[in-house]
Amino acid sequence: MTQSPDSFNSIPAYASPLEGRLTDDMVAAFEATGVIVLEDFVSLEDCSRLRKRAHALVEAFDPESVRSVFSTTKQSQLNDEYFYDSGDKIRFFFEDDAFDDAGRLRQSKHESLNKMGHAMHDLDPVFDAFSRTPKLAAMVESLGYKDPGIIQSMYIFKPPGIGGEVTCHQDSTFIYTEPESCIGFWFALEDATLENGCMQFIPGAHKLPLKKRNYKRPDGTYVIETIDNTPWSLERLVPAEAKAGAMVIFDGRAPHLSAANRSDKSRHAYTLHVIEKLSHYPADNWLQRSAHLPLRGFE
Repeated sequence: MTQSPDSFNSIPAYASPLEGRLTDDMVAAFEATGVIVLEDFVSLEDCSRLRKRAHALVEAFDPESVRSVFSTTKQSQLNDEYFYDSGDKIRFFFEDDAFDDAGRLRQSKHESLNKMGHAMHDLDPVFDAFSRTPKLAAMVESLGYKDPGIIQSMYIFKPPGIGGEVTCHQDSTFIYTEPESCIGFWFALEDATLENGCMQFIPGAHKLPLKKRNYKRPDGTYVIETIDNTPWSLERLVPAEAKAGAMVIFDGRAPHLSAANRSDKSRHAYTLHVIEKLSHYPADNWLQRSAHLPLRGFE
């Protein structure tokens, strides 16, 4: 019997398949809930290697060069060209609470950043190697993708104390294709818990319509247009707690959020978004790539 979007009370979790390809049961669970967790998909050594590389990139970043803040509660980046021009670059975005009233960082730059994005998988060899493995390629193929393309990557810091809230949203709002094909792969590089702001999903709600779409108007400004203003059933949220090395797979329509991190522990994670290259990718999508960096898959 088909379950309604409000009837799920847990997120399916599985031991990671050795070679990546999902079993029929895993695919069925993903199609039903819109989100599954694969435990130990990457090694702790690989997690450590990516954290060290991110640290090195931040170490080389001059925080005086830019003060771009990423916030889903204030939408401060809505017409921030530094943000919107980052689809084929490696750029750095601060937490909303990173600065004092005088514009100075309250703590080190390593504990002030919200995220880094959005093309590490194409521009940095360590991130490229992490993002393009036969195991991940096999997993994507088992989900039915014929010609997948990795459209963006994000390194999410969720620093202790000031890691910002991420309000409930669907990733297809921002990574839209016709037909819709966005899927997210979220790698826990550190343990993600309710205490430090793990992701939370409404299982099954990916079957509901897309509620918003972010796009560029003809005048060059960006807008998030509301398509369906029906409120989310937030009482149905289920936490996706994940140990370091786990991967959370979620549909582009799967509504999710994360609470602020007020703990003394960071929650580093790495996210890839994949689309079907056979789908149409609109020219008014915010995330665009220049001709010198064409969209690639797992080759």
